[in-house]
Amino acid sequence: MPPTPPSSDLALSSLTAVTPVDGRYADKCVALREHFSEYALIKRRVEVEIYWLLHLADEGVIEQLPPFDAATRAALEALAKDFTVEQAERVKAIEKTTNHDVKAVEYFLKETFKSADAALTSRLEFFHFACTSEDINNLSYALMLAEARKACVMPAIAQIEKKLVSMAHELAEVPMLSHTHGQPATPTTVGKELANVVHRLRTQSAAIEAVPILGKIAGATGSYQAHVVACPNVDWPKLAQKFVTSLGLSWNPYVTQIEPHDFVAELFHACERYNTVLLDLAKDMWGYISKGYFKQRVVAGEVGSSTMPHKVNPIDFENAEGNMGIANALFGHLATKLPISRWQRDLTDSTAMRNLGVAFAHSMIAYSALLKGLGKVEINPTMLAAELDSNWEVLAEPIQTVMRMYGVENPYEKLKELTRGRRVDAEGMRSFVETLELPADAKARLMALTPGSYIGEAAKLAKAI
Repeated sequence: MPPTPPSSDLALSSLTAVTPVDGRYADKCVALREHFSEYALIKRRVEVEIYWLLHLADEGVIEQLPPFDAATRAALEALAKDFTVEQAERVKAIEKTTNHDVKAVEYFLKETFKSADAALTSRLEFFHFACTSEDINNLSYALMLAEARKACVMPAIAQIEKKLVSMAHELAEVPMLSHTHGQPATPTTVGKELANVVHRLRTQSAAIEAVPILGKIAGATGSYQAHVVACPNVDWPKLAQKFVTSLGLSWNPYVTQIEPHDFVAELFHACERYNTVLLDLAKDMWGYISKGYFKQRVVAGEVGSSTMPHKVNPIDFENAEGNMGIANALFGHLATKLPISRWQRDLTDSTAMRNLGVAFAHSMIAYSALLKGLGKVEINPTMLAAELDSNWEVLAEPIQTVMRMYGVENPYEKLKELTRGRRVDAEGMRSFVETLELPADAKARLMALTPGSYIGEAAKLAKAI
C-alpha cells in the first residue's frame, strides 16, 4: 500500500511544528516567546522607532520637530507598550508588499498615526529619521537579549545553582570513591563533587551576567553622514549615546552599518562555557547512576524500556546532554559567525540573528531536564560503602605520605610494590602499616584510617559552598 501523501496545509500546532522547540518541548520554551519570537522582534522595532522619534523631539535639536504634547506622547508610548499580535500581523501584511521587514514597521507607524493623531500628521516623516534598518534592528535584538537574560536565563541558572547547593550541603559528608582515568582514586564526598560544579557554574554565570549589551544608532555606515547634512549643528554622537543608554543598553561609538556583534559572541561564549560545565555534570551523573552510586526514584506510570520492564533509564540526564550539545553548537556558530561582516556590512547576520532564541531554547530544555533528573535521584549508601570497602589500596597515598614525613626509605616504591595492579583488603593494608617504624600516634592514625574516612576537607568544602 503506498504511503499517504503529506498534507500541505497542516495547521501549526505542537504536533505539526517542524522543530521540537515549538513542538515536543514547547512548554519548556514558552517564556522565550515574549523575547525571541517574530512578534517580539517586531514589537521591539516599534518601540525603538517610537522612542527615537520622542528622543529627537525631546532634545529639541530639529526645528521642525518640537516636543510633543502630552496626549500625543501618551498615544505613542501606549503603542510601544501595548503593541499586539494583531498589529504585528498588520506589519507582516505590509511586508508582503515592501519585502523589507523594517520598512514595513515604518509604514505601519505612519499608517497608524496618519489620521489618528493630528499632532503627528505633519511629522510622520520623522519616523525612522536618518536611520538605516540596522539602527533599528541592532537595538531591537539588544533589548531582546538583555530582557531574556534577565527574565529567563538568569532565573533558570539560579534555580540550578540552588538545587546543586542544597544537594552539596545534604551530601557533604557522604564518602564516595573517586575515579581518575577511570580507575579507583582518593575518596571524596558526593557533596564535594557537587560543590565543585557549583563553583564552576558561578564563575560562568557571573560572566554571562557581566557582558555589556551594546547598541548603536549611527546611520548607514556608522558616521552620522545623513544626520550631519540635515542638522550640521547637532552633536550627533552625543545624542546617539544618550538615546542608546536611555534604553538601558551600553553605547558602541565605533561601528559600520552594523553593531559588530562582538558582545553577542562574548555572551554566547559565556553561555557555551556554562552549558559545558552542565554537560560535564550530566555525563558524570549518568555514570554514577550506571555504577549504582545513585538510584532513580520510580515514577508511577512511567516506562523505562519498551521491552525491558525492569529498567529505569537516566533519560533526563541524556536529554540534558543532547540539548546542551545542540545549544552549544548554535552558540558556537553564532559567536564565530556574527562578528564577521564583509566590508561595512553584508546580510549574513540577518538570518543568523533570527536563531538567537533557538540556542537559548535548547538550553532551557536542557536545564529543565537536568533539574528533573536531579530531583529524581537519591544516594545509594550501600553501594557507595561497598565500593570504598573494595578499594583499600587507595590508602597507599596517605600511608606513603606519612612514611615520607618520618624519613622511611623508599615509601612510594614500597607502596607501589604492595598495591599497583593488586587488590589489597583491610587486613593486608593494616598488616603493612604494622611493620612500619613510625611514631605511635602516626601509626594509630593510619591503623584507624579507612577508605570511607579518608576524605580530608571534602565535607568542610562542600558545606562552605
